[in-house]
Amino acid sequence: MSPLTLSVVLALASAVAYAAAAIVQERVAASAAGPRYAPLRVPAWWGSVLLNGIGATLHVAALAYGPLSLIQPLGALTIVFALPMAALFVGRRAGGRAWRGALMATVGLAGLLSLTTGHGARQLTDGDRWLLTGVAFGTVAVLFAAAHLVVRPVLRSIVLAAGAGVAFGFASVFTKAVADAWKPAAPLAEWTGLLVLSAFAVTGLLLSQASYRGAGLAAPLATVTVVNPMAAAAVGVTTFGEGFRYGTAGGVAALICGAVAAGGLVQLTLDRMTVASDAPSASSSSEGDPTRPEIGQGVDVGAVPGTRPNLEVEVRSRAVAGRP
Repeated sequence: MSPLTLSVVLALASAVAYAAAAIVQERVAASAAGPRYAPLRVPAWWGSVLLNGIGATLHVAALAYGPLSLIQPLGALTIVFALPMAALFVGRRAGGRAWRGALMATVGLAGLLSLTTGHGARQLTDGDRWLLTGVAFGTVAVLFAAAHLVVRPVLRSIVLAAGAGVAFGFASVFTKAVADAWKPAAPLAEWTGLLVLSAFAVTGLLLSQASYRGAGLAAPLATVTVVNPMAAAAVGVTTFGEGFRYGTAGGVAALICGAVAAGGLVQLTLDRMTVASDAPSASSSSEGDPTRPEIGQGVDVGAVPGTRPNLEVEVRSRAVAGRP
């Protein structure tokens, strides 16, 4: 197997691992009544952490054998892999709008990443690192605060997913910076950079876990997958001295690709909001009657103010109420 073929296989396996991790995270968020951000007592959540670690390892290995211009766009396939995997393993089928949104986000992101080039990149200074750390954590903090001001659960989840994407994107930036500056003679010289990127990675993991509660799988996953490389690309262009291929034409094409990816996210968000708005009607009975208390279920009845001369009260025996 040639190095290029091996890199493609590793990149596809990485996307599958990330997709599987997202599915597990979404199932944990949908079924667990515990903490929103860190369900440490749920074994399945630790399985998702392991799958994320495997995905990251495979991605790094793919970059060791293949070019960045090929491996990074393949990572966008995580969204496309996640939808059929969710339908196959957990019975979560996606509708037409969800598929359109996923494909738009994937195509737009892949196009944007394929246009990004690292030629002429420079290393980060200590001042750059502190500035990026402050900007990144400030952005994540603003998104975190904004998410708690949003009333609709789906929109709140999307904002949390955007915060996770920013955290993951800056973790990628610091991974590159540490890798470029690392020297075998002084393996611990970059301990501060390792500490910062670990903080970003943990923050992204916790926010992404919270984003799946109440929003399903596709919309939060697509948001994280798109915002992550976009944040890293923005830092690469503004700080590392990177740019886009083909000059001005490449920059215009990158904007178009970004707009297509954003349109895909909008489609996924609208799809999930439609599903959420239809959920209450699905809970009613087939004749349209509202849900009523079951026999034996306690119902709180508050005090009736004022005088009711014609009020009738029906008293049933304990046996009728289903009690011995």
